[in-house]
Amino acid sequence: MAKYKTMKIAGRKPEIALLLSLLQKNEAEFLAIYGRRRVGKTFLIRQVYKQQIVFECSGLHKKSFKQQLENFWLTLQEFANDASLPPQTWLQAFAQLKSYLNTLKSVKKKVIFLDEIPWFETPRSGFLAALDNFWNQYCSKRDDIILVICGSAASWIIKKVINNKGGLHNRITSHIRLVPFTLQETKEFLEMNNIQLTLKDITQLYMCIGGIPFYLRNVQAGKSIPQILDDLLFLPQASLKNEFSNLYASLFKNNELHEQIIAALATRSKGLSRSEIIEHTGINSGGGLSILLRELMECGFITQIFPIYDKKDHTLYRLVDEYSLFYFKFLKSNKLKTSWTQISAKSAYKIWQGFAFENVCLKHTQPIKVALGISGIITNEYSWTYRGDKGAQIDLIIDRSDNCINLFELKFHHSAFEISKDYAEKLQNKIHIFKTQTQTKKNVFFTFLTAFGVKQNKYYLNIAANQFTIETLFTATS
Repeated sequence: MAKYKTMKIAGRKPEIALLLSLLQKNEAEFLAIYGRRRVGKTFLIRQVYKQQIVFECSGLHKKSFKQQLENFWLTLQEFANDASLPPQTWLQAFAQLKSYLNTLKSVKKKVIFLDEIPWFETPRSGFLAALDNFWNQYCSKRDDIILVICGSAASWIIKKVINNKGGLHNRITSHIRLVPFTLQETKEFLEMNNIQLTLKDITQLYMCIGGIPFYLRNVQAGKSIPQILDDLLFLPQASLKNEFSNLYASLFKNNELHEQIIAALATRSKGLSRSEIIEHTGINSGGGLSILLRELMECGFITQIFPIYDKKDHTLYRLVDEYSLFYFKFLKSNKLKTSWTQISAKSAYKIWQGFAFENVCLKHTQPIKVALGISGIITNEYSWTYRGDKGAQIDLIIDRSDNCINLFELKFHHSAFEISKDYAEKLQNKIHIFKTQTQTKKNVFFTFLTAFGVKQNKYYLNIAANQFTIETLFTATS
């Protein structure tokens, strides 16, 4: 615990606890850590294991077998400081690594960290077979080794290593999927960097760029949200202005197809069905599309929504990556030197703001469940739209296994929200349509989640079971 307190890491408590526990094991450990670009994988390993890393090497992006092998050898020379000749194969390279490790006499745990491992594996290079041999014939026979592999291409690690059917099958002893910060972790990260913002401002920032540590580290103290977003997204030297062109290319080999799907999903805030994705993109409906969708889900860019009907045809895929949503709405076609202040004054911004806040709430249903007192109850979360003569839309639904459903109205207003007579009638009508169309037999409770609360006039008292503010979303759940 004392060691944890000395680390300068925001959040990541479960992950840190797991990493520290591996140091106490009396056997070799093979850990895979994966997650999208810029999420902080390398930083986490280096911070937790900075005293134990005895070798670290990162693959080179889109480089040849010869260049990967040379990079590995040169890096090993820095650690081993010997005069071994350059290896010609990966088996020889790992043999040199074994020789170096054999010179280390300490009985303490030794961490070998191979970063961006998908880039090591070039066509017909034999890297995975050599890695398999290194683990099975050397590491697994010792009790002082932690082999850590890391990469942004989550789908590659899952397919090639975690679910590998060859020599690496069932060899991984632990794995971590590192996801973006929650709102509470984002707050901790900003405060750790001496940045003090209100909960509303943190939420607004999160709605634009999400909880990606690399993005957040460029936030400067003492600046307002308009200034921060101009710095990150709109000024000529903005650090995230061209991030989209690198984001998917760094994760996927055929990134053009992934980007087509993302572009299609960006057109419909509530999501698209599989058939609608095919219609928008022209991508073949065979197994290739399933792989593309699974890869995007594994990297956290999209999520699958299972609606109340529980029918496969109604399953939707929804874009939930904040930066990608913001990019398609405000950056992709922004040819003028627009500032955040100009954009936020437009009606398109207000529409986007409502959907962006809805996405944030959808990602933070666990603290909402804690606030409702149902954290231990199995639930399904989704939004709902009915396109009949009298259409209706529910921003967020928590469908519970205890015979209850919470319908949420989400409002990101700049002051306390007040329900008028006309608005109350619309809400009553919305609830009626939901019950009629879904034919649910469950108890239905209506709940508000807003930035600054809802004024409790007579219309509120007639409709709402309870209400929460954005403070609820910042509740720590672990």
